Amino acid sequence: MQNTKHKTQNKIIPQKFFEKPTLEVTENLLGKYLVRKTGGKTIAGIITELEAYVGETDLACHAAKGRTKRTEIMYQDAGTLYVYMIYGMFYCLNVVTEKKDFPSAILIRAVKVDGIDFMATSGPGKLCKILKIDRKFNGLKLGKKSGLWIEDRGIKIKKSQIIKSKRIGVDYAGHCKDYLWRFSIKI
Repeated sequence: MQNTKHKTQNKIIPQKFFEKPTLEVTENLLGKYLVRKTGGKTIAGIITELEAYVGETDLACHAAKGRTKRTEIMYQDAGTLYVYMIYGMFYCLNVVTEKKDFPSAILIRAVKVDGIDFMATSGPGKLCKILKIDRKFNGLKLGKKSGLWIEDRGIKIKKSQIIKSKRIGVDYAGHCKDYLWRFSIKI
């Protein structure tokens, strides 16, 4: 991992970035910073683990059974936030990708925040708890207006640094459970 911070300014990732194919966006999000502004305080963490969910043919994707009230957000513009609850107690943060009406999203599984034990932000539920992300974010767009955005801080991740593995908790998804669509980096 190379930090070229001295060469670039922190840049908010534009919506156009998320319009590309989901797997490409997923790889390119590793090393970017998830930034949350709440109560006058800004918390930022480097994105270290993600999972991709791609369209209605991906049996692990919430949209595998088509458009429903719950999955409607996944059919929106790239850069829309999809936040839902699991186990009745944990929120999960996803970012919609690709073109409108093609339901794809990336689950942000872990970030590393300076000064906070990594285990506190390792896992989608823990991440949302620390960053105070809940259903109020569902349907909002990434950006300063929502108080949640992603920045490029000049860290370059080489393809050789990316670990690909099976997604977690999708044993029900037939052959799709074997897709290596979980992407992570070690920091």
